[in-house]
Amino acid sequence: MLADRLKNLIIERCIKVADEPIFKLSSGKLSRYYIDLKQLTFDPEGAYLIGKLMYELIREFRPDGVGGLTLGADPIAYAVSFVSYMDGNPIKPFVVRKEPKGHGMGRQVEGLLKKGDRVAVVEDVITTGGSSLKAVEACRREGLEVIGVFAVVDRQEGGEENINKEGMKLYSLFKLSQLL
Repeated sequence: MLADRLKNLIIERCIKVADEPIFKLSSGKLSRYYIDLKQLTFDPEGAYLIGKLMYELIREFRPDGVGGLTLGADPIAYAVSFVSYMDGNPIKPFVVRKEPKGHGMGRQVEGLLKKGDRVAVVEDVITTGGSSLKAVEACRREGLEVIGVFAVVDRQEGGEENINKEGMKLYSLFKLSQLL
């Protein structure tokens, strides 16, 4: 089963555990656990598994686009887009820059989307949801309809609650408790 294979690869390659909280997360918090999903999103098998499983999670919402804050979301968006095309249901990838571009059109959201398109915001690992909410805010400023936040792993450290406060739902393939 694809989900079991992905779960095993995450456990084998991506999770680091320490006795003390020594890993600094993007949220600024220190944690005993570090999950480096780039070990899979940059790997051909991992990219396929994540693309296929995330596509299965997202497709029922019928989005026009899939993407999120660079860099964690980029390979996921591309993998989902590729799998969706192969399934005859193409979903366009997009990238959300950390800041609007300082030249040219000054865009923060790059992709082949138009106002009113429905988009799924994706993330590799959710802790507090801060990165995802930045992406959601940028998408909304561009006139996109955000249908939800979709993560490979939810660390179960407040991200779901913070996303719910913004009137959205978090969907994840795995919760940290399932991987430890």
